[in-house]
Amino acid sequence: MNALTVLASGGDEFQAPGPELFDFPPLFAGGPEWLTKPVVFAVVGALLVCVLFWTAFAKPKLVPRGMQNIGEIGYMFVRDEIARPFLGKNTDRWMPMLMSLFFLIWFWNIFAVIPIIQFPIASHIAFPIVLAVFVYIVKVYLGLKHQKLKYFTNMIPSGLPLPVYFLLVPIEYLSTFILAPFTHAVRLFANMFAGHTILAFFSLVGFWFLFEKPTALGFGVGIVGVLVTIVLTALELLIQFLQAFLFAMLAAMYIQSGLEADH
Repeated sequence: MNALTVLASGGDEFQAPGPELFDFPPLFAGGPEWLTKPVVFAVVGALLVCVLFWTAFAKPKLVPRGMQNIGEIGYMFVRDEIARPFLGKNTDRWMPMLMSLFFLIWFWNIFAVIPIIQFPIASHIAFPIVLAVFVYIVKVYLGLKHQKLKYFTNMIPSGLPLPVYFLLVPIEYLSTFILAPFTHAVRLFANMFAGHTILAFFSLVGFWFLFEKPTALGFGVGIVGVLVTIVLTALELLIQFLQAFLFAMLAAMYIQSGLEADH
């Protein structure tokens, strides 16, 4: 018997959350397989971003109030902390894309701690993959448009001994065209997947030992489960923000690499 089984006692085994935590059936019987809760709330997240910034900037005033204040704070954060350090003079041109990426991913992540929804959309890898592939396509398109075929040679440092290039060129191309988009998607997915699993585990521990199988020993374990869930939820809120920040920041870096050759 494992430790969790011993703690549960009473003939009932405590079941930790498994893969079914991320497995959603169609919303209604006979419905299409793709029409699931994550898909619906992925669209809801996109609509919320549109509503937020439409409300903030549809009728801007010289002295901002209400939602315009919030929108301007968000804009300045993305501009000053994400776009400008990498894009410089090209910042304003790419702000709509970077604003959309940052707030969409942030909203998707926050859904993990919203009652009823309680699921981070980015923990389904298909969603981060779509965003990462989109950024990758933009990056390569810009590289070919602005640097022509030199795009493929500009990423290789010059002046090195010839034998070094036999090792450096494959590594550089592998990193730029395969590993970069792969890690761009997986970093976001893995953090949201792991965070949701851990939160689900400790919240289930608290619920199980406080309500399902209350005992003198179980009560203490349940309280610990609740307290740990609260602490981890606060930590997860920070991680959700940081993952949106990192994804948008890397997108800005990749866009700049397409616009201008690295030096």
